[in-house]
Amino acid sequence: MPSIPEEPLLAPNPDRFCMFPIQYSEIWEMYKKAEASFWTAEEVDLSQDLRQWESLTNDESHFIKHVLAFFAASDGIVLENLAVTFMKEVQVAEARAFYGFQIAIENIHSEMYSLLLETYIKDSHEKNRLFHAVETIPCVAKKAEWALKWIDGSESFSESIHRICG
Repeated sequence: MPSIPEEPLLAPNPDRFCMFPIQYSEIWEMYKKAEASFWTAEEVDLSQDLRQWESLTNDESHFIKHVLAFFAASDGIVLENLAVTFMKEVQVAEARAFYGFQIAIENIHSEMYSLLLETYIKDSHEKNRLFHAVETIPCVAKKAEWALKWIDGSESFSESIHRICG
């Protein structure tokens, strides 16, 4: 039976804590592209949004609220997966830098979705329900349950990648 080649990203690497010298230039370039795309939630001007929000129909606002609630919750799950699976398993410094930056970007996305809910939703009970969509909105809860079961560490790295991308 032929042996399965070892994945270089997962091979034990005592140099994983030091960025240089760069060993994987393509991964490093992807990290630098991600770094160049950095933004913060404070850079987004919401000053005109509330007026537009108030002009939406009930169906339109219902849809957008649930999309924002889903993404506010699901970015936390993406963060969990990156931290638990990718940062634990990957041993190449350039890839770890990329995943670390991806974690920061996911935090910004989560902040932005939450900020939009905070800005648009005035009723505190509804806002609370949307912020806790993983527990209060059945379709979001079901998706979260499905995603979280794959983050428990019982799958191989390749199975985790397949599950996320497949």
